[in-house]
Amino acid sequence: MDFLTGINDMLTSQLGEFGPLLVLGIAGLFMILLAVPLLLNQPEDPLKKLQKNMAPETRAKPQKERLRQSDRNEQLQKFAGFLEPQDAEELSAMELKLRQAGYHSKDSVRLFHFAQFALGLIGLGCGLFFVYVLNADMDYDSQQMALRIVGPGVAGYMLPKYWVTRRIEERKQKITEGFPDALDMMLVCVEAGQSLDQAIVRVAKELHASFPELAEEFEVVAHEMKAGKEKDKVLRDMGTRCGVQDISSFVTVMIQSASFGTSIADALRVYAGEMRDKRVMRAEEAANKLPVKMTLATMGLTVPPLLIILVGPSVQGIMNMGNAGPQ
Repeated sequence: MDFLTGINDMLTSQLGEFGPLLVLGIAGLFMILLAVPLLLNQPEDPLKKLQKNMAPETRAKPQKERLRQSDRNEQLQKFAGFLEPQDAEELSAMELKLRQAGYHSKDSVRLFHFAQFALGLIGLGCGLFFVYVLNADMDYDSQQMALRIVGPGVAGYMLPKYWVTRRIEERKQKITEGFPDALDMMLVCVEAGQSLDQAIVRVAKELHASFPELAEEFEVVAHEMKAGKEKDKVLRDMGTRCGVQDISSFVTVMIQSASFGTSIADALRVYAGEMRDKRVMRAEEAANKLPVKMTLATMGLTVPPLLIILVGPSVQGIMNMGNAGPQ
């Protein structure tokens, strides 16, 4: 009892009268953050899995729905109502955004919202630790305290969204850079006598080393075509999934070429030439921007030292004259 009383007195003297409760709250928060990953990583009970597979409502589901729900994290399934948007349009928009970032997992939306929730709690815990432990001897007003506690929580909550946005932009840039080369290879394959489906499979295989993001998209197209999905629908889905204007234009060209019965090789040849010209124009645009950027950097790095060299001796002489004074 004396030991507990000593700890209570120490916390009260360091953190105020609510010090013990604050320490217990922070400890509970970290225990929750440590326990949640352990709960999510627990393997499913084989008996429960067997009972679920043998349940009448499970057998009554269509095969398409059962395949869609297979291989999903059962622990995340328990929190689906909390970790997934209830609006179907919002859920579809979030899934599309994550696919554009390169996350094709069935649980990507749930993992995204779970990351926001977990990082937000960690940020709040860090803010509380900073205010009440590291700077316990400092007095903050209500605005300063809210900024130091809520600020890290908001930053942690927004971090996954910022990460996904950056991933989308980087992925679009890499797809745009590799698309002209992919069109050239596809044109060679088509002119060699292969069909468009075979050309897409071969291009996806060849692009793995240099442009894996674009190769992944072509692989998805190849698998969907093999599964029997309509070619027009597959190509449109690719344009939507990539979110790149060049891909959307390519999809339109391919669909119109198939609809009007024109040669796919001729359409690919013309469009590949346009993409090569467009890549050259992007390189020229970047080269034309470079002198302006270099001018600003050069002025910022050379003008201040030059002023110091030119004006410094005069300033030093004036200061010496002022210090000498009248004789």
